[in-house]
Amino acid sequence: MKKIAIYPGTFDPFTNGHLDLVVRGLRIFDEVIVALAPSQKKMPLFTVEERLAMMEKTLKGYDRVSCEVFEGLLVEYVKEKKGIAIIRGLRAVSDFEYELQMALMNRRLLAEIETAFMMPSEEYSYLTATIIKEIASMGGCVKGLVPPPVEKALKEKFRRMKGKNC
Repeated sequence: MKKIAIYPGTFDPFTNGHLDLVVRGLRIFDEVIVALAPSQKKMPLFTVEERLAMMEKTLKGYDRVSCEVFEGLLVEYVKEKKGIAIIRGLRAVSDFEYELQMALMNRRLLAEIETAFMMPSEEYSYLTATIIKEIASMGGCVKGLVPPPVEKALKEKFRRMKGKNC
């Protein structure tokens, strides 16, 4: 039986920390589906289509990885995809409480789905999409913190936004 893991998130934008978890997830699972949640509640910088395109460009060389958009309950999506696990990243202790609550609720909703907590490599342990957006919005360099397609998209997005404000 194929071991499929779902790596859900808003990925606004997809960082090298996210990429690190996908690559490391491939060591454990036969396939990883990066599942993009639209999450308008978080007021994303990039549209769903833009985020999906950046992820697909970044992950195109990984034959056991696919990118999809999902809505609704994560456990229902995992079940539909015949997944056995949900990958969740833990950067710091502050992430743990929220992630534990979500994992326990997901287990209550669908007991056969496991949550695999993974810590990113040390070099990405401080990265958040929020920090990346803040640095990029002020013209700071995010090279090495995000994949090249994301770096390009951030530069273009903030260039256009600044142009509209003039």
